[in-house]
Formats: sequence, C-alpha cells, structure tokens
Amino acid sequence: MGWIRETLSRVKKGKRIDQSLWVKCPGCNEIVYKKEVERNLKVCPKCNYHFRISARERIDMLIDKGTFREYDSGLSPLDPLKFKDTEKYRDRLVKAQKKTGMKDAVICGEGRINGIEVELCVFEFGFLGGSMGSVVGEKITRAAERSVDKRLPLVIVSCSGGARMQESILSLMQMAKTCAALTKVSDAGLPFISVLSDPTTGGVSASFALLGDIIIAEPGALIGFAGPRVIEQTIRQKLPEGFQRAEYLLEHGFIDMVVDRKELKERLYKILSLFGGQNVSKT
Repeated sequence: MGWIRETLSRVKKGKRIDQSLWVKCPGCNEIVYKKEVERNLKVCPKCNYHFRISARERIDMLIDKGTFREYDSGLSPLDPLKFKDTEKYRDRLVKAQKKTGMKDAVICGEGRINGIEVELCVFEFGFLGGSMGSVVGEKITRAAERSVDKRLPLVIVSCSGGARMQESILSLMQMAKTCAALTKVSDAGLPFISVLSDPTTGGVSASFALLGDIIIAEPGALIGFAGPRVIEQTIRQKLPEGFQRAEYLLEHGFIDMVVDRKELKERLYKILSLFGGQNVSKT
C-alpha cells in the first residue's frame, strides 16, 4: 500500500496530488496506482487486464539483460504511391518515427531467453498501429532467413492492426512474402513460436501470426481478421460473448495456450527447451 502512504504524505505537506500517478484500467474501470501497474509488468493488479506495452519494454521483459542485438534498424519506409488521405503518408511516418524512436513498426534481432539464443521480432503498436508495410515484411523475412542460416528458433510477438493501407498492394504482398519465409524455417526443422498480444488483426493475423508451431496469446487479446463490430454489421447477428478474444479462441482450438505476461518468459524457455533449444549461457 505504498501508494496510500505517498498520497497521504503529499496531502499532509499541502502538495497537489499528481494525476499522472494514477491510471484507469479499461478492464475493471478501477483507478489504479500507476507505479503498482508498472511493477506488475503493466498488468492490472485488480482484474489482470494486460495493458499494451512498447516493443522495447517487451524485449526487456523477455530477453536476458545485455544479450539483445538488433538488426536492420536503419530500414525506413518510402512513399512510392504518394499516398494521402486526411494527411500525407510521409508526414504520418515522420510523426510515428519521432514518437517511437523507430524507423518502422517492428524490432528484429537476436537475444537469449534464459540462455537459449533466439531470433526475435517484436511489434510496436505505437507506430501506425503496428501496421505491416514493405519494411516490416522485409525485416521479418530477414529474421526468418537468419533463423535458418544460424539454426536458431524464431519468436515473433505480434501487436498489429494489420496491413498498412497507405502502401496498398505493396503491403498486401508482405503477407505472402512472410509466409514463404516461414516455410523455409519449417523446412529447416526449426521452431517458430508466435506470441499474440492485443490486438493481432487484419493482414498480420491472416499471414505469419497464425502459422506458429506453437501459438501463445496474452489474456484478453483481440485476435482475428475483421473486428467484431464489422462482422456483426456484415452478418447482422450478435456475436457470442468474448468472440475473438484469446480465451474464446483457446476454447475453440484456434490457439495453443493463454499465458500471463509475468509467466511468458519462463513458458517460452520451457517450450524452446522441448524443441531442443541450446542453452548458450545462464549469464
């Protein structure tokens, strides 16, 4: 109850209570102490709602400290279609790059999970909704190729609204491209573990995200192609309770397991060990 003591201390000293100390949980609508949520890996301590986390936070959570090596960080998307809706695509890219400190919506590299070396790709939802354009598809393809060349298991953590509309067919081509790259991983007898976080939808869910040898989802993650509201409007029927959420998909055999964030690293380690992952070092 450290937050209570901190709040009382500020009140006694006549200080204003900082609103940034609190966060409203979308899962239970409770006002929760922000530091308590952060200590809990950004999971609500009251209802277990999993807040979205950044790609860098995810890497820090999963990969042994000091072992991550990033690749292809300099690849940056172009605007070959000169796309413009309410805003120019190139302007959206500049804003997203400033906001996230990334060139595009995925970070790829190598690191160790409890000593087992892996190829890892992690999506950043804060970059245009984690959408997949030509650079994202290229980076995932290169990661799959490194997986084959170095005989390393591949882990992809998805958090995406799908294919990037501003790149049109160039974006949709990445669905086939990434799937073809994963075929090489499979042919090489190497495991591909797909982790689905909230949300994993559109062209990402319709391509590599649901091709894992093992498919893991975080609790409550929205997983599917079209969103539930679009489906209801199309078929003009009410969808079942929890439709397209991780637990519903697990119940219907669509994914293999639902794993809490605080248990994810250890579960990945156990799965990789079963696949014969080599423990390089415990340091």
